[in-house]
Amino acid sequence: MLTLDKIYHASYVLKGVIRRTDLINAPKINSAANIFLKPENLQLTGSFKVRGSYYKISQLSDEEKAKGVIACSAGNHAQGVALAATKNGIKSTICLPDCAPISKVEATRGYGAEICLVEGVYDDAYQRALQMRDEFGYTFIHPFDDIDVIAGQGTIGLELLNQMQDIDAVVVPVGGGGLLSGVAYAIKSLNPRIKVYGVQSSGAPSMVESLRCNKIERLGNVSTIADGIAVKQPGENTFDLCGKYVDDMVTVTDDEVAAAILSMMEHQKLIAEGAGAVSVAAAMFNKVPIEGKNTVCVVSGGNIDVNILDRVIKRGLLSSGRIYMLTVELADRPGQLHNILRIIAKHGANVIGVHHERTNASMAINGCFLRVNLETRDFNQIEEIKKSILAEGYKICDFI
Repeated sequence: MLTLDKIYHASYVLKGVIRRTDLINAPKINSAANIFLKPENLQLTGSFKVRGSYYKISQLSDEEKAKGVIACSAGNHAQGVALAATKNGIKSTICLPDCAPISKVEATRGYGAEICLVEGVYDDAYQRALQMRDEFGYTFIHPFDDIDVIAGQGTIGLELLNQMQDIDAVVVPVGGGGLLSGVAYAIKSLNPRIKVYGVQSSGAPSMVESLRCNKIERLGNVSTIADGIAVKQPGENTFDLCGKYVDDMVTVTDDEVAAAILSMMEHQKLIAEGAGAVSVAAAMFNKVPIEGKNTVCVVSGGNIDVNILDRVIKRGLLSSGRIYMLTVELADRPGQLHNILRIIAKHGANVIGVHHERTNASMAINGCFLRVNLETRDFNQIEEIKKSILAEGYKICDFI
């Protein structure tokens, strides 16, 4: 069973291994609350996962260490296990889904692990790891459904209570539930007044659905940019602990996650991966009741694939009203473009692209569509521009 003594022991074991990540005030996330970030994206290996994996490996017997360890992961747990095993002189084998970002695969290999890529998602890698465990006698290091792993993640809860005395709420990302279980248990055991909220991607809501149905549910498929929490089924231990100690669970969309990533980059100069940003997205878009409260969002990881970062930024700009594609139906005669650009300039938006289209079958023979890419301040500015254009008799075609 999970106990406070075990979490305190994990904190002692990890004292000389991990970083004690500081709290960062982030007022731009949500002006209605007093938001702080716990940046585990700055942790060793770029994720909180090293806490649980290192503590688990430290508790193995000499015989178990001699045979080596095996794990499965979308990336962050893999790096934690690889680093912990290498530091302890133990062989590690990691099964990863073949969709895992190349950056995470290579980082895991760089920490000294042998890599086994498995077709599918996390759950497929999990089944292959169990097969290899039985075949070669490795010790399996579960990414979330293990009491020692959960205790290691729970050290974040202890740190939070030591770092800030008047916390009202803690918001935590959830995949399989190991991080949330450990943090919620530690916080609720020491200060049950503090609210603890879990956040999943709307494309992978396995814990949300399980708690709603009061039994463990397995999703048929998962799809989200938050690949680190794309888990089809929560664990037995984590399901039980979350049911007992978590106040509520919510979900966020990929667009909301992208906006949160962008906000942290701009205002805190932090790079978070999708899984790490779901907690911030929940606070940013008022998915949890934190108005007027001292709230800590755990940013669980920062190992985002640089190849998709540009796409994430563009999605974040779109979902925050920072860029907008304006399409206007015009009569094809001189001066029309000038009038539209004059209205846009009056409202202070920046034009970053212009395109005329005269061959669309749905337009009048003497008409055209004008597409203008705009760099805008927010959705309010977009609405002001649209109202002014409509007031001058033009037709806006958002559906084009």
